[in-house]
Amino acid sequence: MAQEKIKIGVVDTMFARYNMGAAAVAELADCPGYNEAFEVVTKTVPGFKDLAVAAKNLIERDGCSIVVAMGMPGKAPIDKQCAHEAALGIMQAQLMTSTPILEVFVHEDESDDPQVLASVFENRSRKHARNAYWMLFEPEQLNSRAGQGIRQGFDDEGPLANS
Repeated sequence: MAQEKIKIGVVDTMFARYNMGAAAVAELADCPGYNEAFEVVTKTVPGFKDLAVAAKNLIERDGCSIVVAMGMPGKAPIDKQCAHEAALGIMQAQLMTSTPILEVFVHEDESDDPQVLASVFENRSRKHARNAYWMLFEPEQLNSRAGQGIRQGFDDEGPLANS
């Protein structure tokens, strides 16, 4: 009998100005074992406040072992507040399911340059998708990067001297 594939969930939003889910799925498709050892289950919701329930459903209903939850808070102060509340919901969903949910937010005001912002969306989406893969299949990849100032979205910061 064939072993059941591990499922990685990707939930994104319609509100984001970039197709974060497509970038994450493309990155996961480049990982070893795609379609043999694991499959990707996707869901799209209206906005980032809907991510927690969708991620929880991907875990409980669809059997995902990890979820990447992606969205874009806007520039207004209320958007920052709502992003914080959405992040709390994602944390609660993790605790309720004992399953990692990687929160991937790109704030609209991270850059005024549309090309830079698109690069941040692409980079952050792909790097967090890869992190999800590593968490499940190659945790030593994360261990080897500990303390190295690795960032998702912009250039890495690098480690502090003598660390």
